[in-house]
Amino acid sequence: MHRVVTLAVAVFAALFIYPARAEVLIGVAGPMTGKLAWTGTQLKRGAEVAVADINAAGGVLGQQVRLITVDDFCDPEQAVVAARKLVADGVVFVVGHYCSGASIPASKVYEAAGVLQISPSSTNPMLTEQGRATVFRVCSRDDAQGFEAGNFLADNWGDRKIAILHDNTTYGKGLADETRKQLSKRGVTESVYQDYAPGKDDYSAEIAALQAADIAVLYVGGYHTEVALMARAARDRGYSFQLISGDDTATEAFELIAGPAAEGTLFTFVHDPRRNPEAAHVVERFRAENFEPDSWTLHSYGAAQTWAQAVGKAGSLEPQAVIASLRGNQFDTVLGRIDFDDKGDLTTQSWVWYVWRGGEYVPVE
Repeated sequence: MHRVVTLAVAVFAALFIYPARAEVLIGVAGPMTGKLAWTGTQLKRGAEVAVADINAAGGVLGQQVRLITVDDFCDPEQAVVAARKLVADGVVFVVGHYCSGASIPASKVYEAAGVLQISPSSTNPMLTEQGRATVFRVCSRDDAQGFEAGNFLADNWGDRKIAILHDNTTYGKGLADETRKQLSKRGVTESVYQDYAPGKDDYSAEIAALQAADIAVLYVGGYHTEVALMARAARDRGYSFQLISGDDTATEAFELIAGPAAEGTLFTFVHDPRRNPEAAHVVERFRAENFEPDSWTLHSYGAAQTWAQAVGKAGSLEPQAVIASLRGNQFDTVLGRIDFDDKGDLTTQSWVWYVWRGGEYVPVE
């Protein structure tokens, strides 16, 4: 009788006290509201479709995956709050964050909890330079992007007046500083280097000052909302100059805000994964739902896809096993074949020049 009671207690504990995990929880974190909500939607949709495809293929280790979405407002403090919520909810992995200024503080929370993080889009070098084992990203870094931008400015406008503006965010100032650093190495000194206040509705005063200084080319380290408003302000003044920015300009929202003033804007972005053969079927699915997977949508999909493959190769959800799998394998994704170095960065860093032309961004030929 004693053995029967003991067995019954064990069964009760297994079923109710220590229930088997019925599903695997993962998170996606980004600016779901506010001025960057358009981009947050891209991250969310990419992760949602990736999870749907993972589940349709049997899930991970035979378990279905459920996605939890949190809003970090692209704000460092809110990012920590969002990260803590995901940890409390029991996620084992996070697609995110979008902004470097959100990813960096959130990464400390994830590391302490043993939660893996793969950012689709945070490009500031500090994210992986911190040495946190739980951090990876499927995008290139701003030191490589700034190197490309600095050389481009020196090669094409080295004898003209160059202005560099930034928004004082981790992303914007970091990118501007990397660009300025490479420009200086090429023996070129910009005529203007200063910050601007993000979040304003009008930047005509800043543009008027650049026009008075006879600036020929403006490089902006910042987000697409303000860059688009600067483009509009210049067009309204009849001020013709070359506007150049970074990867956040790769979104339909830029053209929607800038309107005709978007035409001719140059920027760096990673190779557009919509052009990858490996992504064709996924792109078709998005477009069938009247959703254009521009910007970082497919990087969000690729982050979740990479994690699922790493879990499969590890045969475990245990963090150290998945980390070892991420570092020790290559992964075939919508982004192409990728692998990571010891810091959690892609082993190959590359940036491509694009131009806004006819309502879309296309590679510079």
